[in-house]
Amino acid sequence: MNKLVKGAAALGLGVSLLLTGCGSNSGKDGAVTLEFFSNKSESIGIYNELIEEFESQNPGINIEFEAPPEAETVLKTKLVRGKIPDVMSIGGNATYGELAEAGIFHDFSHSELLADVQDSYLETLHLLVGSNVEGVYGVPYATNANTVIFNKQKVDELGIDIPETWDEFIEALDTAKEAGEIPINFTLQEAWTAMPLWNGLAGVLVETDFSERKGDGQASFIEDYDEVADKALELLEYGRPDNFGIDYNDGNTAFANGEGVFYLQGNWAIPDILNVNPDLEVGTFVLPASNIAEENDLVSGVDVVLTVDEESDHKEEALKFVEFLADHEIAQRYIDDQKAFSAFQGVLQDDPAFERINQNFEEERLTSFPDHFYPAGMGEENLIQEFLIRQDKEQALKKLDAEWDKIINR
Repeated sequence: MNKLVKGAAALGLGVSLLLTGCGSNSGKDGAVTLEFFSNKSESIGIYNELIEEFESQNPGINIEFEAPPEAETVLKTKLVRGKIPDVMSIGGNATYGELAEAGIFHDFSHSELLADVQDSYLETLHLLVGSNVEGVYGVPYATNANTVIFNKQKVDELGIDIPETWDEFIEALDTAKEAGEIPINFTLQEAWTAMPLWNGLAGVLVETDFSERKGDGQASFIEDYDEVADKALELLEYGRPDNFGIDYNDGNTAFANGEGVFYLQGNWAIPDILNVNPDLEVGTFVLPASNIAEENDLVSGVDVVLTVDEESDHKEEALKFVEFLADHEIAQRYIDDQKAFSAFQGVLQDDPAFERINQNFEEERLTSFPDHFYPAGMGEENLIQEFLIRQDKEQALKKLDAEWDKIINR
């Protein structure tokens, strides 16, 4: 089967549209133009800066950059039309896994670019593609972290020690509640903002091979996510009077202005918070889902995978651009700009907000985002938001199982 047709079929897309050539082309002056696609609007500024630098060093290569809204949908549409971008900066999630399995991406197995990548992130890509597929179909580039963000001033004023176990976290929340504070700044008006809570718990409490076992009929949400659901509902009690009445942007502003002691979000929220209140001192720590401190690994995923179209007309130039981005000095500039983390050993995020979780990266005490392994199109964020609203655990877990099975059996 043609790789493009196979890729479209893997994503459940129609293939009636005419499949045409790939995204790259050569200009009249002999210069090569590469299409570079990114799924992150937040990184447009830094990517434009790096593209300009690359083009100045490589006058024979032009980069046509695109970072559209609803990027994953746009990428799938390009796939159906046979317009695969030459170079892609995409998330390490189920869509990446399905496209890699379909043979859309270049295999980097023998590339020197992987030599300094932390093993845990290579393993994440391997799990996304599936154990039956050999190869590494992208370069893990930037990573993120599911954290508990905290207001340092409030924590100090309340005399709270940063918790390392579940019971210690509940004690800290009780202290904040008794002081009249909002213990946890929830922003659940938007469904996706339930995922840091869900992933933070499940990443520690659920075995990492859940998705594979679920696919084999040897696991279920009902059996494996019971404790996750219970603890999610318990934490919900420490939120706002109306946890579903405020969205992400307003929640970031509220936290920046002193509402809430803790905030279950990722590192990506910190730039927005500090844009509102640059003087706010924030820190981060691992959500201690377990009462065994040593089990509380940091939930971290591959936020950006750099990859190349396997059938690009200008693969040599595309790989040269990836090599440029993967240079450690360039990678450092990217994570500094994005308040992100690097998949490369030796490229470290030294922002003081992350001092408590840096040790997890150095020691590779990391675990993956569970929802990155859920089937694409499952709509888990809506299902989990619905669960938090209705608080019917049994019904919610049954529905998660049913929706998973529906996607897989299409």
